[in-house]
Amino acid sequence: MNSAKNYNDNIVAQPDAVRANQAYDLLRREIVSCRILPGSHVTEPWLMDRYSLGKASLRIALQRLVQSRLISSIPRQGYRIAPVTVKDVEEIFCLRLLIEPCAARLAAGRVNRAQLERLEQICRGQMPEDVGNQIDFFWEANKSFHMAIAIASGNERLQRTLSGLLDEMARLVALGFGAQGVRPNIERDHTMLIEHLARGDADAAEALARQHVETFRSMTMEKVLASLKDAAATIPLQPLARTLRD
Repeated sequence: MNSAKNYNDNIVAQPDAVRANQAYDLLRREIVSCRILPGSHVTEPWLMDRYSLGKASLRIALQRLVQSRLISSIPRQGYRIAPVTVKDVEEIFCLRLLIEPCAARLAAGRVNRAQLERLEQICRGQMPEDVGNQIDFFWEANKSFHMAIAIASGNERLQRTLSGLLDEMARLVALGFGAQGVRPNIERDHTMLIEHLARGDADAAEALARQHVETFRSMTMEKVLASLKDAAATIPLQPLARTLRD
């Protein structure tokens, strides 16, 4: 009897769990893409109205977003979207500079050249939609390109670490480049990196991977700072001032 009751309870609960997962995925995409601006204040009624979400599924989603540190709860006031700071940019790129040159060295002579060339073409492709959608499309392809190299390295811990860093990078790219209405210019770095990796030149691949990350760090920092200043009219001034001082 108890087993049957538990089974029936699970059937009833399943749609709620599905809706909660859908709400979480939706809000996470909105936050990571910066369609909900970093540092902004949101409330449950506003989110329910804007995204047509039920209260129960929304609250579960918000709990998960708090655990993911994408938002923080403000008692009796709602939620604050995690700000993007200069410190975030510096820390993420500091780790990328440690990991990606190592990944390139280990992957030299072991990559799937055709796969990398296909991903490189996608990174460069111009999409017909608005710039914001182009940035999303670009970043997914760019992440896949860098993860393909990490996978070829054969180091699973390196892969997991880099995947997490690139997920965090999504907000930096969306805020910096998407808000400024421009796509990142990666020039010929990827093409040259493919050549070194396919040829098995570990020294050249490592050096170019380091140069590529350093160049992208400078570009991202410039664009993020510009977007933070532009957002001063829509994001509360106190968090913004603190962000720019970090």
